[in-house]
Amino acid sequence: MKKYFLFIAIGMYLQGALFADDAQESTNLYRAQLAMSSTDYLVTAGDVYTLSFSANNTAVSYPILVDTSYRVRVANITTINVEGNTFLRFKQRVEELVTQNYHMSSVQFVLTSPAVFQVTVKGEVSQTAACEAWGLMRLSDVIKNNLTPYSSTRNVVITSSNGISKTYDLFQAERFGDLSQNPYMRPGDVVTIGRMSRKVTLDGAVERKGTYELLDGENLQQLIYYYGGGFDSFADVSRIVLTRMLNPANPAGEKIYLDEKAVSSNYELLSYDSVNVSAYSELKPVMFIEGAINSAEGTTLYASSRLVITFDEGENYSTLVSRLQTFFTAESDVSNAYVIRNGKVIPLNVGKMLYDASYYSEETIKRYDTLVIPFKQYFVTVAGAVMNPGRYPYIPDRTWEYYIGLAGGFLLEKNRGRSVKIQDISGKKMRKTELITPETTITASTNSFTYYFNQYAPVITTVLSAVSTTVTILIATRSIRDK
Repeated sequence: MKKYFLFIAIGMYLQGALFADDAQESTNLYRAQLAMSSTDYLVTAGDVYTLSFSANNTAVSYPILVDTSYRVRVANITTINVEGNTFLRFKQRVEELVTQNYHMSSVQFVLTSPAVFQVTVKGEVSQTAACEAWGLMRLSDVIKNNLTPYSSTRNVVITSSNGISKTYDLFQAERFGDLSQNPYMRPGDVVTIGRMSRKVTLDGAVERKGTYELLDGENLQQLIYYYGGGFDSFADVSRIVLTRMLNPANPAGEKIYLDEKAVSSNYELLSYDSVNVSAYSELKPVMFIEGAINSAEGTTLYASSRLVITFDEGENYSTLVSRLQTFFTAESDVSNAYVIRNGKVIPLNVGKMLYDASYYSEETIKRYDTLVIPFKQYFVTVAGAVMNPGRYPYIPDRTWEYYIGLAGGFLLEKNRGRSVKIQDISGKKMRKTELITPETTITASTNSFTYYFNQYAPVITTVLSAVSTTVTILIATRSIRDK
């Protein structure tokens, strides 16, 4: 038995190893194809190439491994230095050498397995790490999983294996496509992430919202025009709000109100400042809509909701209702809607506005109006042998037992076996297992024998007693006469 399980374990291990080998082979093939189709793939220590050609009608094929010396021997012809060569240049040199020495050799030279190497990432990172890379992996790919909230992507230093250091700005690559600022990684590279000095958030009526890392000397003007792409068409440049979090006197944040002059003078910004440019549309008048409506996220509410709506001066309620039609639900009583204006109630038939194209309302919207959409009120009737028969508000997804409970429960002296009769709004009989629908009638049966017996027993007893008394009197009278 132990041998049996041992064989199973070995089989599973070998199967896992085969899957791992297949995955690795697939990755190698993908990377090789990508590298051979790229004009800028550099020959890298660890690459494995395959050279194939015909020599005197004999097929020759063998691998060529590139080591850290970058000196490669080609078909016992010569040794060449390929350091700094792209794959295409390397291929061209090899094919020229083989063709010169073996005419009509049908030479082929391919990259079989691109090199994989390690790059050290340190500095303002979660922890110093040796990251796996290959010849077409860029700087941004290597560092993306190692950054902290304080990492700078504007000050990244790469020190190559020969000790030469260069500084890169990934924002330039990201925004302007300057790939020289996002280089390919090379074996032995050490990446040092600097610490950011200022990060500022830009929001509102600008073309490019976002959080940006500013360089020394860059302030409000550069934030809006260089990073934010400038004001958009609806920007109100007289209403710029700066929220400054780094203010010891006000830990909750200080509001600073700026305008176009502050932009021109390049108002100084601190780290964690947040700049919001207001839009003219925010100055539009507002009204309110509340009641049986969808929330802003489109979720139906069973409790009253209240939304703030902007409108154009002189806009009619018909156009407002038309553009807000998705806010209304099956629970909205649109026929009994009304507007509250300065304490007065104005009836408004929203149903006709929604469903009658020929209907037009002369009622225009006023600032701070409140349009109220009532909930449709449904009821369930509970009758018969219960404590408190009556009509009760309908609640979705409830059974008959819930409504019997609302009515105080069964009168046990009248009802036996929890017997009920359930009829929907059309009079159709419903089963106990079905959920109750609006305007259903639930009748608790009066079916207790004991109840009926107790009701009529006194009457019967009284009648029998009277009969017995009468008979007794008659017998007594007859006896007197006989004497």
